[in-house]
Amino acid sequence: MSLFAYGRLLRAGFVLVREGVFSLVKTNTLPNSAKSAIWFLRLFERRSVKKTGRVERLNIALHKLGPTYVKFGQILATRPDIVGAEVAADLSLLQDAMKPFDEKLVPNIIKMALGERADGIFDLSAPIAAASIAQVHKAKLRLENGKEEIVAIKILRPNVEKRFAKDIKSYYAGAKLAERLIPIMRRLNPLKVVKILDHSAKLELDLRFEAASISEFAQNIEHDEGFEVPSVKWQHISKNVMLTSWVDGVPIREVEKIGKAGVDRKKLATHLMQSFLRHAIRDGFFHADMHPGNLFANPKTHGVIAVDFGIMGRIDKKERRFLANLIYGFIKRDYKKIAKLHFDIGYVPKTQSVDDFALALRSIGEPLQGQKSKDISMASLLSQLLAITELFDMATRPELVLLQKTMVLVEGVARNLDEDLNFWEISEPVVREWLVEQAGPKGKFEQLKENFEVLNHTIAKFPLMVERADKIMFDIEEAKAKKNNQYLLFIIAGFGLIFAFWALSS
Repeated sequence: MSLFAYGRLLRAGFVLVREGVFSLVKTNTLPNSAKSAIWFLRLFERRSVKKTGRVERLNIALHKLGPTYVKFGQILATRPDIVGAEVAADLSLLQDAMKPFDEKLVPNIIKMALGERADGIFDLSAPIAAASIAQVHKAKLRLENGKEEIVAIKILRPNVEKRFAKDIKSYYAGAKLAERLIPIMRRLNPLKVVKILDHSAKLELDLRFEAASISEFAQNIEHDEGFEVPSVKWQHISKNVMLTSWVDGVPIREVEKIGKAGVDRKKLATHLMQSFLRHAIRDGFFHADMHPGNLFANPKTHGVIAVDFGIMGRIDKKERRFLANLIYGFIKRDYKKIAKLHFDIGYVPKTQSVDDFALALRSIGEPLQGQKSKDISMASLLSQLLAITELFDMATRPELVLLQKTMVLVEGVARNLDEDLNFWEISEPVVREWLVEQAGPKGKFEQLKENFEVLNHTIAKFPLMVERADKIMFDIEEAKAKKNNQYLLFIIAGFGLIFAFWALSS
């Protein structure tokens, strides 16, 4: 690792110290050496830091360090198993809002990315929104039939890839140092965390992947009501420029404007929650960055419009069945069933007690009974569920953590629209419909299809397995033969010696 990478790491550490980020670290469980180190570092904090809150300190520090660090903070917000629940909650509130880059550069960037296809783009606006990786402009697109269409243009920041590459090198340097010098950090596997960030950043730094996500998502919700996404202009897509249709709606955070536009807020909140559950449970593919800035209300349909598909979540059929049965089990207060589900799917080791785990689940679920709807939170329930994982040696599931983080966002937005939102009443029909479908002919056929695919895959590998088995048997027989030959040689040699002694004695 180059000295330059360590230099960038030192600069980042200095900024974090100055902005008071180390004041967020709970030192009561740390060894004395770590406590002393943090005490010493805090001597260099800016005096004004004490007047700011936790989230503000993180915001200021990460924005000063630049887009890579803002993105790193967002990714760590999905990993409370690494940074702790409290810091993850703070990071989830991190606002990915950066100063726009010079809009004079935009026309040339579009021309370089799209070539002749850029000629049909005109009336380019000033930046509508700017984040750590890209910014968005409004424009018009001249179609082949001569008509015009309003579009949104997402453009990566100039040189953002080079910036990410340099910062990632310093992250790897820091992770290696941490593993080498701080034994307690090895358990958190910092190198693995950096690799996750590296992979995630590479996906987000290619807008063709985001376009593909929008396309898959749109296909999944084609027949749904109450949830819309923009359409992709595939002829105007490149690695650093993406055109989509423009969506008109009222920002979902502006509750008063939503009411004035005649949108039924309760209906909108229901659409939002039920749509998210359908995407996660039915499709296994969900928008994982559903903060208020990415959501709009459609006054015509009373539905939700979502934008910015840079961060997506995906869970397989096993996790989808788990989530659906988990929610339905809590609705029906069947804690033993939920407990068995955790054991059957392999989340909790067989060495643990099903009855004890069911008791722990009851301690979470029963306090929710009889409460007012506004006091019942699925996000809180999932948080408590994850909190008992250590007690029962339950393995952390990164895909479920991302799902939990997104559910916290979605539920928060929905409750802002309808403070009396009842998660159980809203989720029950979606979950029940899917479970009934899975228990019916269609579900059985899908399971049969899955089993057939596994069988087919096994059959396809059968000749190779037989060949390997034959080779193993041949090697065993050959080894036996060699061993038998060695015994035979010893016997012959023994008889030879006996004959030699007999001959000499004669």
